[in-house]
This record gives sequence, C-alpha cells and structure tokens, in this order.
Amino acid sequence: MKPAPFDYVRPASLAEACEILAGDDDARVIAGGQTLVPMLAMRLARPARLIDILRLPELAGIREENGAIVVGATTRQAQAERDPVIRASVPMLARALPWVGHPPTRNRGTVGGSIANGDPSAEIPLVAVTLGAEIMLASRDGATSMPADEFFIGPMVTSIEQGQCVRAIRFPVWRHKRIGTGFFEVSSRRSDFAFVSAAAQIALDEEGRCLDIALGLAASPTGRCGSTCRRSSEPASMTRRRRTRSRPPAPISRR
Repeated sequence: MKPAPFDYVRPASLAEACEILAGDDDARVIAGGQTLVPMLAMRLARPARLIDILRLPELAGIREENGAIVVGATTRQAQAERDPVIRASVPMLARALPWVGHPPTRNRGTVGGSIANGDPSAEIPLVAVTLGAEIMLASRDGATSMPADEFFIGPMVTSIEQGQCVRAIRFPVWRHKRIGTGFFEVSSRRSDFAFVSAAAQIALDEEGRCLDIALGLAASPTGRCGSTCRRSSEPASMTRRRRTRSRPPAPISRR
C-alpha cells in the first residue's frame, strides 16, 4: 500500500517549522520516520502536510548545560548510544539504547521522535521518566518545558499541544562518585516491542550505603510510559532488603 497524498515542507528554521505547524491542524512533524513512515504506508496516518525538521541545526547534538545533559530532538539514537558524554553522565540511557529496535532503525530513529511518539513499550521514555528528565518544547509563542512524567498521558498520547514540537530532552546528571545502573526488558524476541521493561539507578557512598535510588517500570498493558519510585538522601545499609513499589499508573485520558 502507498501513502495517501500529502505536501512535503522542509523549513529553514525551527521558528518557521513551528509557524507552519501552528497554522495547519493536519500537519505532522517527521525526522527519523521510523514509526510515522510505516503508518503512512498502511494509511493509518494521513497527514495533509509533512514538516521535515531533521536538518534543523538547533535541534541536533548533545551538550552539557547547567549541570545537565541536553539531547537535541533530532539526535540519532545510534549517535547517543556511542556518545562518550552520554556514557559518562547519563549511563542509564547508554545502557537502554542498545535495546531500542535494531541497528538500522537506531541509525535513522531520533531520540526526540521516541519521546514524541509516546509508546508505553519504548525504552527512551522509560529512562526519561525514571531519571526525572525535562521535555523541552518549542512553539511559535516561544520555548517551554515540562517534567517527563507529566508529558506522557497514555498509549501514544502526550501533553504536547497543537503547534508544539519536541526540541530537546534535558537529563539530570547524578554527581555521586559510585553509581550503578541497570536496564532489562522482556519481549518475544530481542528488539521486539517489550511486554515489560525495568530501569534502575543507584548511588552508594564509600561504605556501600544507599545515597540515592531511582526505579522505573513500564508495561504495555498499563498504557503509561513509566511508573517510578525515587528515594534520596537517606543512607541505608545495602545488606538490608528493601521492597519498593512503583506508584500505579494514572488513568488513561481520552481526548
């Protein structure tokens, strides 16, 4: 099957892209296209106009900024996977990225695209919610942002409004000297959609006591991109078992 007819636009700036997006309710943003292109081919999505933001320089790259790591929306997943800054400062993201699809899809797919898609089985949204990342948005009215756990509402449903697009994701950096991370998911085959996935990051002091811990869980049937639990600044012996339950997912909003 072939896509339904649509207009294709490649704006010269982010401001121009936001202006076009705000003026056309049937427009969709495209960058890596790893989800949207198959939907177009099956005619599950029929936008009147596609706005290609992939080559906008203000949306690309990975940088350190005010104690955090900012990943541009159009940064390829493969680039983030190999980036030394990500490995050193956001180790949970580095550990999760090899689970995303296959190498060819990571070569095309973007970090911001995974966030904007809002798939509850996706790895990058789970990392964003678990670490308390900030989703940075752009519109013709200016820039804004919101916490990741407020951005995701339900399966493939986010808080993004008409005329807005994801411009970057801001990941906090843990400054502890001893940090351990883990990421695992269960699927029918490696690189298939996950039935359930879990992420964890823990910081210890020199005596092995817990200084900070973040736990995240995502499961496709719940309809949320992640439920999390966070404890910090309360040393506890790691020889003692602790059970921590993630908060239940919020009801799915229907819009």
